[in-house]
Amino acid sequence: MALAVITGASGLVGGNLAAALLDAGHRVRATRRASTRVDHLADLAIEWADADLGEPERLAGAFEGADVVFHCAAQVATRRGVTPALTAANVTGTAHVLAAVRAARVPRLVHTSTVGAVGLSTDGKPCTEEADWNFAEAGLVDGYAITKRQSEELVHAAAGEGLDAVIVNPTYMFGPLDNRPSSGRLIVDVVRRRVPGWTLGLNNFVDVRDVARGMIAAWQRGQRGERYILGGHNMTYRDIMETIARVAGVRPPRFGVPRALARVMGAAGDLSERLRRSEPLINSITVSYAFTTRFQFASDKAARALDYRFGPIEDAIRDAITWFRGRGMLS
Repeated sequence: MALAVITGASGLVGGNLAAALLDAGHRVRATRRASTRVDHLADLAIEWADADLGEPERLAGAFEGADVVFHCAAQVATRRGVTPALTAANVTGTAHVLAAVRAARVPRLVHTSTVGAVGLSTDGKPCTEEADWNFAEAGLVDGYAITKRQSEELVHAAAGEGLDAVIVNPTYMFGPLDNRPSSGRLIVDVVRRRVPGWTLGLNNFVDVRDVARGMIAAWQRGQRGERYILGGHNMTYRDIMETIARVAGVRPPRFGVPRALARVMGAAGDLSERLRRSEPLINSITVSYAFTTRFQFASDKAARALDYRFGPIEDAIRDAITWFRGRGMLS
């Protein structure tokens, strides 16, 4: 029985990773800040350690005796620019995790990145791990993508210097234990019929529990310094919204949002971001993502190297809805 330590266990991927590790018979310790809500994980036998990403010494103490550290903690934002908070959490925080892993002599680190640090399709085919990072030239770069790319570069450099680190790049995840909710917000909004319409873009959707199993496989079988896309189904937003509605038994959005109207809404969000210095629900970047067909990915490398597999997205949606209803997040 190994000891696995998780940063960011209160989030969607971290919580499901903890559950998968416990189901596999491992011990789980997780770091948290004093203000972190973890009541939704009360049924899991997690040993909690108070440590913040800004505290490398406390992180090292939490990592002591670990067989593996899974770094899942990050700040997600839709703001176009890099903020001090994004840099502190995603870049400086990762540097502190790397220092703590070295100090605690942890045998392996699994770093959770994102496909936003990989690249965008240039030929209509799904991207692989070898794609060039071309978000800026495509007009799709934002503060989150920039800082997650920078954090991944730190891990690559550390691996090149001898640290045993593996990187995983999940896509858009659905499933239970999404307490905020994060990506499950799309499910909640479709079920509540708050989504006015669908857009023409593509994304890759996957069950978070498949990702969690892929992360465990990356720990056990991944190669140092390599990254692995952990994805699922490339689908249009119209298709995923109609699938959510069908599983939930509600009416799906009935029309497409005109690109011109979306651009006006995005421009208004940009203005609000500049004037209020707060994160808008919609800005020009989120609009660009909603309409791009270049955001598609393949997990063939993970399938070969890690025996990674993904199941029907309907299962993830169904179990997410059940969990949301059990928590009173859906009527």
